[in-house]
Amino acid sequence: MSLGKVIFHIDVNSAFLSWEAVYRLHHLGWKGDLREQVSAVGGDMAMRHGIILAKSIPAKKYRIQTGESILEAKQKCPNLILVPPNYGLYERCSKAFMGILQEYSPVVEQYSIDEAFVDMTGTELLWGTPVEVAEKMRRQIKERLGFTVNIGISENKLLAKMASDFQKPDRVHTLWKSEIRNKMWPLPVSDLFFVGRATTKTLFKLGIRTIGDLAKSDPGYLKQQLKKHGEVIWGFANGIDVSAVQSAPPANKGYGNSTTIPFDVTDASTAKLVLLALAETVGSRLRGAGARAEVIAVGIKNYDLSYASHQMTLQNATNITKEIHQCACQLFDQLWDGTPIRHLGIHTSRIKDQVNMRQLDLFDTNDYEKLEKMDETIDQIRKRYGNDSVIRAAFLGGCIDHMSGGISREKRSVDYEKLKTE
Repeated sequence: MSLGKVIFHIDVNSAFLSWEAVYRLHHLGWKGDLREQVSAVGGDMAMRHGIILAKSIPAKKYRIQTGESILEAKQKCPNLILVPPNYGLYERCSKAFMGILQEYSPVVEQYSIDEAFVDMTGTELLWGTPVEVAEKMRRQIKERLGFTVNIGISENKLLAKMASDFQKPDRVHTLWKSEIRNKMWPLPVSDLFFVGRATTKTLFKLGIRTIGDLAKSDPGYLKQQLKKHGEVIWGFANGIDVSAVQSAPPANKGYGNSTTIPFDVTDASTAKLVLLALAETVGSRLRGAGARAEVIAVGIKNYDLSYASHQMTLQNATNITKEIHQCACQLFDQLWDGTPIRHLGIHTSRIKDQVNMRQLDLFDTNDYEKLEKMDETIDQIRKRYGNDSVIRAAFLGGCIDHMSGGISREKRSVDYEKLKTE
């Protein structure tokens, strides 16, 4: 007999740290489990990515938090074991994890690299009760891949996600609508999905401290205080969520890339070289998706972490690297005031499909057809032989990665032999 809607939310426990621990134990034969030690995955301070990305359960005793600086974490625990990020490994682990979920249902929505929603509606005759199949799924992931997950079960995505955040690690929890009053309402309001620090402070001022307090509040009054957001979180507090599990991701509304530079940039030529590297990756992603962008934006974060951005609308949507770079440089010249630069980004919006319609301009001498063919050829060579098979001469001998942004090169792999000797 069908139970109606059944949604699972599966979340890997301390994903980056767990994946690193399993790889070291089972593939490299290292001794000691990072998950049982006071340890964390952290960026490279020299490359100015010095934050905690994931932490072990023992590290929680020292109040080490994800997102804080490595310096802050080390002050709390000088003996903290720090390991570098390895996103190439994480991507492989995530793919294997999603593969197991797809064995149970064709409707799997990858929510992030380490979590997913699965629509299990109508699978009771095939797999058994929701708790039975969740336990089977949890054990299979642990036995086959070596790491643990939490699984939340409910009628909708919101409640399933809330359930998966209950006691950790390696657990299955239910949060049916009939269980909201006992399981969810006593929790602090800050535990509710979509309630951040600022919203929590506002709710505290209104005398709302638990999710139950929020659920019993007047939605009209909440809308007065928090606008549309007030209505949304009131609905969440009452377990209302109508979003469906989507196995196919929605089309991108924009493409972009940014990079933190290892040193402060104080001259325009170096900044524009960084923008060229970003234009390479943004243009490649647009072309790979069969899309063009009508709006180009540049963002600058200075050494003091102040941020400014500027954008322009193009006469013709584009995915040509040279054109994106030229627009980015024009925006940069309008925006930069000479302050040392820490971080640069290029972002695009108003995405159009791959329809090659360009309004002619008598004063424009660029051969756009030739530029498109050149970009297409370079993309094909890089896809077959690697990103470094074709490099613009401007980057030779320099310290700027010719395809910057996103997950940087040093975070995609780790020299474990070097780590073992340190």
